[in-house]
Amino acid sequence: MNKKKRIGSKIFLGIIVLFLYAPIIYTMVFSFNEGKSLTKFSGFSFKWYEKMFSNDTMMEALFYTIIVAILATIISTLVGTVTAIGLSKSRRAIKNVVEQVNQLPIMNPEIVTAIGLLMLFSFIHFEKGFFTMLLAHIMFCIPYVILSVMPKLRTLNPNLAEAAMDLGATPWQALTKVIVPECMPGIISGALIAFTMSFDDFVISYFVTGNGVSNISILVYTESRRINPSINALSTIIVVIITIALLLVNIIPSLALKKKSKVESIKEENIK
Repeated sequence: MNKKKRIGSKIFLGIIVLFLYAPIIYTMVFSFNEGKSLTKFSGFSFKWYEKMFSNDTMMEALFYTIIVAILATIISTLVGTVTAIGLSKSRRAIKNVVEQVNQLPIMNPEIVTAIGLLMLFSFIHFEKGFFTMLLAHIMFCIPYVILSVMPKLRTLNPNLAEAAMDLGATPWQALTKVIVPECMPGIISGALIAFTMSFDDFVISYFVTGNGVSNISILVYTESRRINPSINALSTIIVVIITIALLLVNIIPSLALKKKSKVESIKEENIK
């Protein structure tokens, strides 16, 4: 009976995995199709990748996507890290209120956030375009950075900064040479999550952009109404980039933890 349950659970898991990843695999396979058909594979070719890279509209969308994602990641990581460190030294009541407010952009439906940002930019007469998209991406990336850094800060000794300053370090040195290195796995995870969220965002970007500025997600949406196999090539590149980012999210913190444990073991051996 247990053997049948195990087989059944494996079959059920296989069906779920197939349901989740079959469309992605299908898109990736047909990005190498020689013909224009999206149902019949007529031969292997890089033709649609060549057409994609020669398409100015697609390259412009890719450029805006990468630039916005990089800038939003850098700014949100700096702001989120500083905010998390500040919260760790704040009173419990203030910390609880800020943490609850920080969860609102995450729990809030994207469409509501998008409409709210659209109304805000319209109210202050801010011309929609590159900067409105960048500001929106920074806004929804900061909470993810804070949530990634805060758990690491909770594990640190609260007297670590004071001990560093007692040994002669300035507050800035205590922050940059003691606190930040200890939080680096959380900071890196937050930055990679922010990059992933910014890179593939569609709903918020669609509502806050203008003046011909569009990212890859908006381009794929507008091009999906007509047959254009170059979109399959573009989608494949997106999947590859996001997959690499997600792998880094899981691999880098574990490597940093192993390195730290190895250094600590070496120090213990030297002491002995």
